Amino acid sequence: MLSEDKFDASLDLLRRLSPRHVAENLSAVCSLLQHENETEGEELAQDLLSAVDKPLEVVRCAGSGKSFLCCDYNRDGDSYRSPYSNQYYPATGDEDSPFPSPALRKLEIKANESFDIYRDLYYEGAGLSSVYLWDTAEDDTNSIQEGFAGVVLFKKETEDKMGRWNSVHVFEVEPELALLAVYKLTTSVILDLLNSSLALNSLSLAGTMTRQTEITQSLSTEGESLEWAHLTNLGQLVEKSESNIRNLLQDVYFDKLKDIMLKDLRTLGDVSEKKAEELKQLELINGLQGL
Repeated sequence: MLSEDKFDASLDLLRRLSPRHVAENLSAVCSLLQHENETEGEELAQDLLSAVDKPLEVVRCAGSGKSFLCCDYNRDGDSYRSPYSNQYYPATGDEDSPFPSPALRKLEIKANESFDIYRDLYYEGAGLSSVYLWDTAEDDTNSIQEGFAGVVLFKKETEDKMGRWNSVHVFEVEPELALLAVYKLTTSVILDLLNSSLALNSLSLAGTMTRQTEITQSLSTEGESLEWAHLTNLGQLVEKSESNIRNLLQDVYFDKLKDIMLKDLRTLGDVSEKKAEELKQLELINGLQGL
């Protein structure tokens, strides 16, 4: 089987498996590919890790004592770069490990501070956020003026661990004019909700939603630097994207779930069963609202 066919078959298999266990399933598929052909399997595994969204992992930065989020965009092998110390954990010992240019690193620090304030406001002071930037221009000495890319990560769990929200915002900034830039944003939200009532049968809802946005924005630098102009535009774009997806989850998917549970299925049971289904649906909605 050709490499392209193996990759497509792996993606098709992962789509059909439970999204609740996507991390375990992805690891198993990658191991299977590497077992069959180590060299080819390693390349396919790297492609799968880049293509498949999975819940964000948390690692503690020894240099700062803070926890940070891990994804494929701050990974080098089995190590992950901290946005606080700019070091990999565990240490790679490889001088060729990817790092942002000095100018972009300064912007990365500001971005982490800014989106941490965003997280505190929009996630009720809970959860974690991390931002990672990388150069896209061949000459990284002037990377901010010539364009860059990055990812904004958010993760939150409810206190009872029954609700989990992971959002990944991958963006690319392409300057058009001196004070005009194109922002391309791909947002993926991984939602996992579980019925917490022991009196009812188990009911869960899990899945991933992805949306893309492209917009041209002016860079207002009056009294501010170019870096803060980019952060302002990115913050507004991420805020709008998260709000749109949250509304879709609430208005489309949960309303559809309500129709199925309370209309299509209500003739299959008695009144007590109907009330039980109503409670299940209400708990799932409360779980989303608690994130």
